[in-house]
Amino acid sequence: MTTTLPISSSSWPLPDPNPDSDPDPDHNLFDPPPGMALSTPSQTLPDDNDGSSTSDPTDMPSPSYSEPPEPSPSDFPGNPSSGPDPPLPSLLHLSFNQDSGCFAAGTDRGFRIYNCDPFREIFRRDFDSASGGGGGGGGIGFVQMLFRCNILALVGGGPEPQYPLNKVMIWDDHQSRCIGELSFRSEVKSVRLRRDRIVVILVQKIFVYNFADLKLLHQIETIANPKGLCEVSHVSGSMVLVCPGLQKGQVRVEHYASKRTKFIMAHDSRIACFALTNDGRLLATASSKGTLVRVYNTMDGSLLQEVRRGADRAEIYSLAFSSSAQWLAVSSDKGTVHVFNLKVESGSLGIERSRSASEPNSSPPSAVSHLSFIKGVLPKYFSSEWSVAQFRLNEGFQYIVAFGHQKNTVVILGMDGSFYRCQFDPVAGGEMTQLECQSFLKSEESF
Repeated sequence: MTTTLPISSSSWPLPDPNPDSDPDPDHNLFDPPPGMALSTPSQTLPDDNDGSSTSDPTDMPSPSYSEPPEPSPSDFPGNPSSGPDPPLPSLLHLSFNQDSGCFAAGTDRGFRIYNCDPFREIFRRDFDSASGGGGGGGGIGFVQMLFRCNILALVGGGPEPQYPLNKVMIWDDHQSRCIGELSFRSEVKSVRLRRDRIVVILVQKIFVYNFADLKLLHQIETIANPKGLCEVSHVSGSMVLVCPGLQKGQVRVEHYASKRTKFIMAHDSRIACFALTNDGRLLATASSKGTLVRVYNTMDGSLLQEVRRGADRAEIYSLAFSSSAQWLAVSSDKGTVHVFNLKVESGSLGIERSRSASEPNSSPPSAVSHLSFIKGVLPKYFSSEWSVAQFRLNEGFQYIVAFGHQKNTVVILGMDGSFYRCQFDPVAGGEMTQLECQSFLKSEESF
């Protein structure tokens, strides 16, 4: 049975950042995005048995677009005037924004936002009883940025969560408070944001909402999904959503522009991780075995390429495409980040990149086993495609990876609070060169 909840809402900011523009490191993260406006929804919002949505019933003023207030010296550990250094916060969550130019960290005290290149802390929000707006203990178990604008999605977490675990809080940092929320009957596992959509992932269900008025647009049933696996495309006007299907090893692809659903049997074992290109045309998947990564065409479900991370089982933590879909990065619990050369590109699926015959040395090194000529006799392992470049990290920590905005660079974030920026040689391959290493929880940079 579906029930509706009438909402009296005054104003709702419509974020509309431009994802195609190059990020400006000196740009204020929370300058108003182009096209940002205010709307006044008047319709009732759905409470579809599992979830309800509300926006702030008070008369919300228009967002202020001035610079965030300067932090006081006591805001930063290590400052002589602040007394003894407080203990470092516990890290609960890490995520890149949609263009991988920034990343967000959820801690047991609040959340922090960082720029990747150059690396710097942009701002932090440490909640307390006076300023948190939720009356909780400060823990943020999930934070999702919306490109570089002032709107974020927050979910409580940790031993003392700031918000209930079954709610998604829409945070407006211009107003330093939550301006809306989505409530559910079970714990929220993950959230994905687009300029026009909010996608909320529960353990066996996914909800798609319109961003402007929080109207429920779509519900999807999934197999048990404790990791909250889900990805969406970010090209304006053509949303593609990928999530687990209803069977082990199955991936469901929703093409909203053409109103088509495609099911792909990607693996024999359960899906552990996947990634989607920004235009939604390529999908990379890994199973719980963690030995192989497969790349699919989301339009017809065809397998385009298969690469091998290693021979031993591993837990894949993250997959990431480069912006041109020429490279694929993989991180796992083995402590190594791999970069693979892809034979297809998003703009011309199924067609290998043309390479000039006059530039024979410009091709990436072959990562195919030298024993591939007897692949009909020996197991498939010996004809596998291996990574072109690698970077070694400490085993035992969880790392996520993305491609940097500088050519042939990779950004790695660790749940131990580490930040790495590395560069790989697309021709020679081999070990990556470390360009930068930071401990971002200890960052004391001013705004």
